[in-house]
Amino acid sequence: MTDVVVVGIGADGWAGLGEPAREAVMKAEVVAGSPRQLALLPEVPGEPRPWPSPLLPALRELLGSGRRVCVLASGDPMHHGIGATIARLGVPGVRVIPHPSSVSLACARLGWPVESVTVVSMVGRPLAAVFAPGRRFIVLSEGSGSPAAVARALESGGYAQSSITVLERLGGPGERVGPLRDDVDPLNVVAVECRSADPLPIVPGLPDDAYDHDGQLTKREVRAVVLAFLRPNGLLWDVGGGAGSIAIEWMRADRACRAVSVERDPARAARIAGNAARLGVPGLRVVTGTAPRALAGLDPPDAVFVGGGLTTEGVPETCWRALGPGGRLVATAVTVESEAVLAAWHRAHGGDLTRLSVSRAAPVGGFTGWRPAMPVTIWSARKDPT
Repeated sequence: MTDVVVVGIGADGWAGLGEPAREAVMKAEVVAGSPRQLALLPEVPGEPRPWPSPLLPALRELLGSGRRVCVLASGDPMHHGIGATIARLGVPGVRVIPHPSSVSLACARLGWPVESVTVVSMVGRPLAAVFAPGRRFIVLSEGSGSPAAVARALESGGYAQSSITVLERLGGPGERVGPLRDDVDPLNVVAVECRSADPLPIVPGLPDDAYDHDGQLTKREVRAVVLAFLRPNGLLWDVGGGAGSIAIEWMRADRACRAVSVERDPARAARIAGNAARLGVPGLRVVTGTAPRALAGLDPPDAVFVGGGLTTEGVPETCWRALGPGGRLVATAVTVESEAVLAAWHRAHGGDLTRLSVSRAAPVGGFTGWRPAMPVTIWSARKDPT
């Protein structure tokens, strides 16, 4: 059995390691890490092994080699680090020796309580942060270009008034803490204090004009009610995505929420992806295709919203079958034909039928009157957990 120790190491290198960590490095037959991490060590008895790309196959091979292995990780190995990856592989008997994470060090420099910040990683993924005024973010950068990317995202999201602090080589001899500049070290994190004169809310019901759409949009008031019925948690199928508003606000509700938006029209599908990126959830998966065929092969959902295609043969049946015990299905209808489908499903499976009528004030000559939108019927049901 391979003896594996994961050692967190900071920009201060060997000098910052405690005795248990140094002992683990010196006793290892193989010391694996990035070239930058390996360069922080003195000469060691074991074989230094830089990680290749892709990393995962090499990691599996190394962990199954039967040798004494020390894996170097930046900061805390279990915080967005390789320690968490090794844990997911199910390797038994792994020992982890943590170092202060870059988040802990950044908060120490700024005087921020760690529990007051939201941590966002850009490593290997697009920037995904649901910015909100008054909130503090620590962004784990992918390189020297990340701070400028954060600044652009804040500006495009209406948060240009936010303060940005770049913290480079934390804990090392070349540490710098200050505002955004051109010559940023690749080893950096970005601290953001979010400010906006007109912020978008985190709660469901974003203004309709927050979305790029062609009219196929679940309106603000209906959207808020639908998401209350859905209860964001886990994976959502958004069938008949339109502008993607339900899936986007599902994911904005909690960073752990995931969603797949299925839309048959390629132009609308592209629009959904653009809305998701602009509103802080670029991880939204968009599937271009017609349900129910386009639903084949998707991960089983925790909840399903059907905003279009109710009268297409097999759509509600496929969605209902895909749900596990306790899963929720919410569907909306504005036509007599689609209402008939909801009534039939309500008879068969119970749940709640709700009709929502919304009127908005609008000019009537020199006065103001109420302009009603089309009533929307909402069916919400929970699959029997038994």
